Amino acid sequence: MKGRTRAAALAAGIAFVALTGVTPSHLAAQDPASSVARPMADAPYWNASLPTEQRVADLLARMTLDEKIAQIITLWDNKVEIQDDDFSFDPAKASKAHPAGIGMIARPSDLHGPGSPRVQPPRSIEQSVAYVNAVQKWARENTRLGIPVLFHEESLHGLAARDATSFPQAIALASTWDPDLIREVNALIASEVRPRGVHLVLSPVVDVARDPRWGRIEESFGEDPFLVGEMGVAAVEGLQGKGTSRKIGPNHVLATLKHMTGHGQPESGTNVGPAPIGERTLREFFFPPFEQVVKRTGIDAVMASYNEIDGIPSHSNVWLLRDVLRGEWGYQGAVVSDYYAIGELATRHKIAADLQEAAEMALAAGVDTDLPTGNAYITLGDAVKSGQVLMAAIDRAVARMLTMKFNAGLFENPWADLAAAKKSDGPQARALARKAAAESLILLKNDGTLPLSLPKADAAKRTIAVIGPNAAVARLGGYYGIPRSTVSPLEGLKALVGDKANLVTAQGVVITENDDWWADEVKLGDPAENAKRIAEAVDVAKKADTIVLFIGDTEQTSREGWAESHLGDRTDLDLVGQQNDLFNALKALGKPVVAVLVNGRPPSYPTIAAKANAILETWYGGEQQGNAIADALFGRVNPGGKLPVTVVRDVGQVPAFYDHKPSARRGYLFSDITPLYPFGYGLSYTTFEIGAPVLSAAAIKPGQGVSVRVPVANTGKVAGDEVVQVYLRDEVSSVTRPVKELAGFQRVTLQPGETKTVEIAIRPDSLALWNREMKRVVEPGQFSIMAGPNSQDLKSVTLTVAP
Repeated sequence: MKGRTRAAALAAGIAFVALTGVTPSHLAAQDPASSVARPMADAPYWNASLPTEQRVADLLARMTLDEKIAQIITLWDNKVEIQDDDFSFDPAKASKAHPAGIGMIARPSDLHGPGSPRVQPPRSIEQSVAYVNAVQKWARENTRLGIPVLFHEESLHGLAARDATSFPQAIALASTWDPDLIREVNALIASEVRPRGVHLVLSPVVDVARDPRWGRIEESFGEDPFLVGEMGVAAVEGLQGKGTSRKIGPNHVLATLKHMTGHGQPESGTNVGPAPIGERTLREFFFPPFEQVVKRTGIDAVMASYNEIDGIPSHSNVWLLRDVLRGEWGYQGAVVSDYYAIGELATRHKIAADLQEAAEMALAAGVDTDLPTGNAYITLGDAVKSGQVLMAAIDRAVARMLTMKFNAGLFENPWADLAAAKKSDGPQARALARKAAAESLILLKNDGTLPLSLPKADAAKRTIAVIGPNAAVARLGGYYGIPRSTVSPLEGLKALVGDKANLVTAQGVVITENDDWWADEVKLGDPAENAKRIAEAVDVAKKADTIVLFIGDTEQTSREGWAESHLGDRTDLDLVGQQNDLFNALKALGKPVVAVLVNGRPPSYPTIAAKANAILETWYGGEQQGNAIADALFGRVNPGGKLPVTVVRDVGQVPAFYDHKPSARRGYLFSDITPLYPFGYGLSYTTFEIGAPVLSAAAIKPGQGVSVRVPVANTGKVAGDEVVQVYLRDEVSSVTRPVKELAGFQRVTLQPGETKTVEIAIRPDSLALWNREMKRVVEPGQFSIMAGPNSQDLKSVTLTVAP
């Protein structure tokens, strides 16, 4: 194994383009913002008017081996090497530990690496800005070439730091079915990240999530490759700006596309488990979102996934990262490792004998940098010296990382901007967070109980019982930050109701004793104490006219399971703890019960679905969730979100996605095969009528697209949003195809009695398949084009693809 691996590493080396003569046309001795002198100020790599490739070649030709290795490693939990006891940056320690410079530093907002921000609060904005600027000043003044440091942060649904806006979790954002909103949210995230001197974020996640047992499903945009791709493109455009340029402007940051691939359907639903997926399934369901982002945006960083595919872990998968990503799709940017994943080629996957062999494997596959501590790639210097790795292979990775820095504008302006950073989480951001939370809400059931109403001035006050473990807390979900303030559902209701109604409240149950996403141990609430709490809640609810019950998850009951000591996946999908007991006890009172779901995984709660009078899915709704939920409960907002996942009745149906093959879902003994809620489902306080689709052409040629016109009318009494969804089905094909596939959608707002006709384009690639020779083709024949409000209730027209 070792001999074959090292031979592959040598073979993977490529000759770097020789440096051509450059006459510098611009000399910049100092950065006016910092008055920090640049080393080698007349060198071409400082000249912003030159092409990036030329600047990279000039800089690379000047670098020593140690300086090159420094550019492909990162610091995080080893940041102690460069910090004082008070966690401030120490230039002397940095020069001693890293005389050749530092390529990247992870999460400058935290003090010393992994750990709960509740236990160890992150740096303040002022401290974070000071830290970044001190590092950059050192890099420019105290390293030979003055190469700036690239900082990255987690920003899945807002910067995971102090005093930054917390938006709804990714699965909630997907529920908006509104790419424009996702673009706007991510643009605001970029505007909060960039002033802190951070130029790279580790988002978005475009894993197609097809197993609800997987704790990371909350981080995804759902189960459908088309929806995930559209949301992923919008997220990257928001972070980086529209277009395919890999260079970013002053208000943007570089995005990281993750995790490539198969991560969203792991064996047994357990995080980092093998992806038992064939090539055709990869190409049909898991590749498309990545390909769409690569081809339609300027994405400059792709993260490999922890899992293996057919025995090959992704961080060593030459076919995946080199042949497909770079070869077929033409990707030019960097491939970054997931945290500690290169080392896991040895420690977990057991395909490498040690860290050096793991590093050689990853480098040969095309992984360009080692996150978050560089403990594997630090060995590559010795591997070059001993002849195990060619310098050209190192140059290739270094060139890509330097290109990212040039694309980010770091050589021109690496500095953080305190005045701009302090504007984070301001009124405009909070308004957008509230809007995003409102658009993500999904009404799953309603017998007329919702919306609630407030009495007129001369009428008696109603009493509303606000019960449940998720009533008095704003649950933010995984990879959370510490916003300036949060609004819990109870706080939102109090603010809306004021003195117009009586609110009574009780916790009902404790789900987990600790709700910190970072904590390893997960301990359910004490049954005996919960029984007492249920009795108290019932006593409180006896006084109420209506019960609003907040149930679901904590950040511990559905989360990333990143180690055997830190689990987050589940075998059961129903409510955990004694929440069903609480619901049944309250329902026995004979009063209307509105179930408000606050969770990170699809709501597979059959008891609630059958017995609740109304159900509102809110997911983890961000810092403004309380206000958005209150608005929806009282009709100030009309829920218009749609499920981005299929909701199963029980775990025995898993996997159960809507775009299954014709031979699947035959049925079970003693059980219903239909989902609890179908993909794309969501109700409203009004009613809509969606007409039959009309095609722009009844027949087209292979390689052509078609437009679908769909009339939609608001037939109710209040304004509302509907999502018109267009699906297709290849009726007869050379290989099996899904029973239906999403091919387009549009969210539309309609006033009472208003009718609109939406026009949705079906792209030519949506009609293609991978044939028996594994070639992507459009086969002539009949296609059913279907339109409706969800994946089940559809009207159809026939499209002919003529030879």
